[in-house]
Amino acid sequence: MKRKNFLHFIPLAALLTLPACGDKSGERQTENIKRNVTVEVVQLMPVEQQTSFTATVEAKTVNNIVPATGGRIRAIHADVGSRVARGQTLVTMDASGYSQQETQLATLRRDYERCRELYDVGGVSRQQLEQLKTQLDVAETALSTVKENTGLVSPISGVVTARNYDPGDVVANMPILTVEKMNPVKVIIHVSESYYGKVFEGMSADVAADALAGEVFEGKVSLIHPTLNPSSRTFPVEIEVANADQRLRPGMFSRVTLSFGSRERPLVTDLAVLKQSGSNDRYVFLERDGRAVYTKVEPGIRIGDRYEIVSGLSAGDRVIVRGNTGLIDGAEINVTQ
Repeated sequence: MKRKNFLHFIPLAALLTLPACGDKSGERQTENIKRNVTVEVVQLMPVEQQTSFTATVEAKTVNNIVPATGGRIRAIHADVGSRVARGQTLVTMDASGYSQQETQLATLRRDYERCRELYDVGGVSRQQLEQLKTQLDVAETALSTVKENTGLVSPISGVVTARNYDPGDVVANMPILTVEKMNPVKVIIHVSESYYGKVFEGMSADVAADALAGEVFEGKVSLIHPTLNPSSRTFPVEIEVANADQRLRPGMFSRVTLSFGSRERPLVTDLAVLKQSGSNDRYVFLERDGRAVYTKVEPGIRIGDRYEIVSGLSAGDRVIVRGNTGLIDGAEINVTQ
């Protein structure tokens, strides 16, 4: 009776072991499945070598209107936003000093004329005449200086961008007015030393301001600084931009693009270039002998839906452009058309 019961349970134990055996077989089949991918053969194409920089728009010329000797302001003839012309009187200072200098000069002129008459008849020596002439010349120069500081004129045509005083104030440390010339304007960029031999005066540059979306202004390199910053390894380059309608304003944030000709570079679709999680590294997968090969790359500029590859790829490489998400280095793949 005991023997009969033992035999009855053998088939049940065998059945319980069958699913486990079937699962392991399925796992092996899954591991042998190859992922289908699409590849693209890398070709070299001419790519315009452009480099972008950020800068701030500045006035080409800035003049601070301030008297040489200080004093009290009697009148201000322009305000912020006023357009002024070269030679236009902008500020009138207190004229009391000018009147005193003018009276002193008139007295010296009379004394000099009398002295010269006496010299002609032998009444005074030549040395006395020359001393008086020197005093007269100094007084004339002083009067001219005081006159310049009484009526302050603009040395340029431009726009008043700052005013720091009102009539009746005594000028201290700040300029009374600031005048900026806005046509042309300039931007100063800091270029890497690797481009030092490639930048030249008269070189074209495209300037775009964020505030004027979609507009690109043509500029030209007007000045290249002769020394480099030893910390940043860059050198300043000044770009002049025509601004007849004065749409570009000082202080605007701008982007400057310089072109350094064209060069043969690999171009691949943006679907092939992946970003390394947790870093800024970019990589692609190549197909070699039926396996995926992880390859780090350095992208350049983007042209439509394709990336220029500066380093990491060569002509003839087979880049995986579809089916690359989630791939691991060395995984077996199946290339499809």
